[in-house]
Amino acid sequence: LRLRRWRRADDAPFARLNADPEVMRHFPKLKSAGESLTEARALDRRFEADGFGPWAVEEPGGPFLGFVGAMRLMRAMPFAGGERPGSLIEIGWRLSPEAWGRGIATRAARLALADLFGRCGLPGVVAFTALGNTPSRRVMERLGMVQAEDFDHPAVPADGPLRRHVLYRLAAADFAGEPA
Repeated sequence: LRLRRWRRADDAPFARLNADPEVMRHFPKLKSAGESLTEARALDRRFEADGFGPWAVEEPGGPFLGFVGAMRLMRAMPFAGGERPGSLIEIGWRLSPEAWGRGIATRAARLALADLFGRCGLPGVVAFTALGNTPSRRVMERLGMVQAEDFDHPAVPADGPLRRHVLYRLAAADFAGEPA
């Protein structure tokens, strides 16, 4: 498994990922090719701005599988510590269906967390998802993250079925790294 910076060759597969209804079922909407391109550039710029970001994921010699990594939460969020934009670091992932069920999200997230807590010296991270996103919640739990609270996501319409989210936290001191 390899985490790397984004390449222009990732643009088309990332757009396909963001247009896939199954991949995006826990997001408010699918993304157009233009929206995907804007997002890809913004994700890659996080490395210059923060020294870390969401890594492109691939298996050696394989195709782009999606991303796993972290970024600053730049939106005020309705949970403890989230009131000040930029004060919390969120780890997240979005992978293509061919990566699902193979432990890739968990393995890649462990690599990203080791970098965040080691090289970057961050004290902790958060992760959140729609309440019904069981696969992502399982990844969070396998990483040792602790469920903290439920909240209404401010970017999701009030009457939307994805409005309710669950927040998980992980302190650097509690990160176990690779499983035994």
